[in-house]
Amino acid sequence: MRDAEYSPSMIPAPTPSAARQAERFAIAVGGEAVELLADRALSWPRMRTLFVADLHLGKAAAFRAGGVPVPRGSTAADLKRLTALVAASNATRLVVLGDFLHARAGVVPALDVAFAQWRATHPALAITLVRGNHDAHAGDPPAGWGVEVVAEPCALPPFLACHVPASPRTGYALCGHVHPGVRVWGRGDDSARLPCFVLGRRRAILPAFGRMTGLAIVHPTPDETIVAIAGRELFRLPG
Repeated sequence: MRDAEYSPSMIPAPTPSAARQAERFAIAVGGEAVELLADRALSWPRMRTLFVADLHLGKAAAFRAGGVPVPRGSTAADLKRLTALVAASNATRLVVLGDFLHARAGVVPALDVAFAQWRATHPALAITLVRGNHDAHAGDPPAGWGVEVVAEPCALPPFLACHVPASPRTGYALCGHVHPGVRVWGRGDDSARLPCFVLGRRRAILPAFGRMTGLAIVHPTPDETIVAIAGRELFRLPG
């Protein structure tokens, strides 16, 4: 299939019951019941754990530091989304699958204040960062942010929390890094690029959580399932 591209006839129309559950997609991976969330996160209800990947906090500030005049407000918007997800999933633990910070130049006083204020509203939330490639250059989050930092893979049986996609011999990997997306086609030459989850037998790749991130069109293998995100709805694409 060409670059995971899909025509309208291949996309199932949502039923009324599916529309009511549009923001959550229940599925089992690694023998565990999880929910894929339209706001680009994975919830593990049994352990009250929320997984997100590739926040890239401070990316806009890093761009501005490099002379690129991008708009402000992306950090505040992403933290607001994260607040809603923590509440909706009833999570007591947040696991970030790498690239929490974008670059050292983006760790400006305004970001420090914004995250410290956000953290103060979630004092009991355990936060674990699995270091990604951007974190290696940006440095670990400030100590006052209350974030535990670990190397990949981080064992959370049966899951292995990773940044770079891996297919372990045992366990099931939850990964980021790729910023996966698919292209869907409408009538004529109309098309849209959508973020997605890529679910395989030994691993899942989560979409990038940060909204100021690009998409990489994925090439799913025959044993992988694509669950795309269109606004507040998730839908499985045919393989």
